[in-house]
Order: sequence, then structure tokens, then C-alpha cells
Amino acid sequence: MSEKDLYSVLGVSRSASVDEIKKAYRKLARQYHPDVNKAADAPAKFTQVQEAYDVLSDEKKRKYYDQFGVVPGSAVADAGTPGHGPATPWGAGPHVRAENIDIDPEELGSMFESFFGGSRGRDPFGGGPFNASARGGRSKGPGTRGPSLPPLEHELFLTFLGAARGGKEEIKLNIEGKARTIEVNIPPGVRDGQQLRVRNGAGDRDLVINIRVGGHPVFRREEGNDLSLDLALSISEAVLGGTVPVPTLDGEVELRIPPGTSGGAKLRLRGKGINPGKGEPGDLYAVVRVVVPRPESLSEPERDAIREIGERQGDVRS
Repeated sequence: MSEKDLYSVLGVSRSASVDEIKKAYRKLARQYHPDVNKAADAPAKFTQVQEAYDVLSDEKKRKYYDQFGVVPGSAVADAGTPGHGPATPWGAGPHVRAENIDIDPEELGSMFESFFGGSRGRDPFGGGPFNASARGGRSKGPGTRGPSLPPLEHELFLTFLGAARGGKEEIKLNIEGKARTIEVNIPPGVRDGQQLRVRNGAGDRDLVINIRVGGHPVFRREEGNDLSLDLALSISEAVLGGTVPVPTLDGEVELRIPPGTSGGAKLRLRGKGINPGKGEPGDLYAVVRVVVPRPESLSEPERDAIREIGERQGDVRS
């Protein structure tokens, strides 16, 4: 996360409302989206805008940022020692600092893959939430050494798109007063509140990564790997049908609107949800919102035509 003032990134005041923040984000996201803007710095600016929106659109994260001036979960927020510095207001307890632990960054990737590999059981992102019942120590099993020290916990904040697509993320740790950076692979489709547990075979603690996912102004996460969004249609498009562009995680696609589509209808785009990498991708549902014209924008003949249509249609509530 950039240390630049987040309000400046979006071009809004510190007293900006949620709607003002969302409006500013949408404008900048369209301006810097890599599919539209081919400038070399566009991807970096788009990511910076997305990260700023993720914090300022979340009431708790924004309150924390306004109070301490740092992004929750960032290296600056985590740079204190136990009992010092701001406490992150997420989770069930205080942030656990590392004590007498040595994590080898080169081994961490292989441990991560070993833990989530097929030999260890079901993929925690393919069939349900990760089982975090063993937060207090190691699980019993062949080759384990019994109870150990509590794991080191760390909050990792992801953008909505970052969580949906997965990929490599840097994690900044403070171990015995020394800042260290490690890199982990985040599986596609990770959900807010999930935990990733990385077993430290060389040390005496595990690393538990608490996932926090930001919102998105267009997409909503549904069950499994499905997504949804609101799709605005004019009266003519809803009544007569047609073809309209719809945004997806991979860019715009054309969606055919059946004639006589009512508001609230859900139009499915197969395979356009989250692709988990393993297994079938989810679907994207476009929820129809019919936008009617304001009466003052219509001429008298147009109003008469609408009245006639309404009379022929009859009582829709019966």
C-alpha cells in the first residue's frame, strides 16, 4: 500500500461521504484501468486507486486510518513492539507479535504449497471455508510434536479483484524488532475472514494469515464462486430486448436481453464469475434494474402513449 494520503489519491476531502468516495473511485478506475489506459504507469495508479477505495469505503478501516494515519495491516501499522503502537481493530484479540521465531522466506513457499496440496486433503477454497479450529497450536497427527507456542498472526488486506484473481502478495512481519518481507501465493477466490495457515517446519510457530477483502463498486460476491452486479436497462431495452455491454472480471462482454425482461430478473453469464484455478468457474448474474424516464422529460404525446400502454397492460399487481 502506498504511503501517499489516501484522500489525495481519490481527490476527495477527509469529510467526503461514502457516495462521494465511490463516485471518485469509479471515475479514476475507468481512467486508469489497464484495459483502457495503455500508459506505463496506469496499472500502478489503478492499483493505488483500488487500495485507497478499499480502505476509505470500509467504515472500520477508514476510522482506523483517520485516527492513526496509517493503513491497517501495513508495515507501518505493524512496526511497533508488543504493547506499543496502534492496535488493529479486527479479529478476536490483540495482534500477536513474533518472539524467538525465524521464518525462512525460501522455505515458506514450499510449506505453503505442501499445506494446500492434494495430499493434505480438500482444497480449502474449492469446497468451503478453511478450518481454523487449530488456531492455538499444531494439530495432532503422524510426525507432529504435540503442543507448541501460539501461532504468529498477521492481517493481510486484499483488494476485491486481488482476492478474486489470486496471485503473489508480500507480507511484512516484525520479528524480534526486525522487519522482514516474505512472498506468498494467494489462491484465487479467497474470501473475507478466511485464514491461511503456513506451517513453519524449521521453527516453533506457525504463521496464520487472516484475510481481509475490500469491497467493489460494481461486483458483489455470492455463494461459492458466483458474482453479481446491477444492470441498468432503459424501458425500450427491457420491453423490446436487445444487446448491451456488461463488465466482467476479464473485460466487457455483450449480453442479449430477452424481450419483456422485468426489473429484478437475473440474467446469467456462465463461467464469468471467479475462476478458482481448480474446478469449475462461477457464474456472473446481472440483476436487472429498469430505469424509467422522469415525467418532465416527456412530451404530452409520449405521456399519452405510456398511459395507453398501461391501460392495455392492465393491473400488474393482480
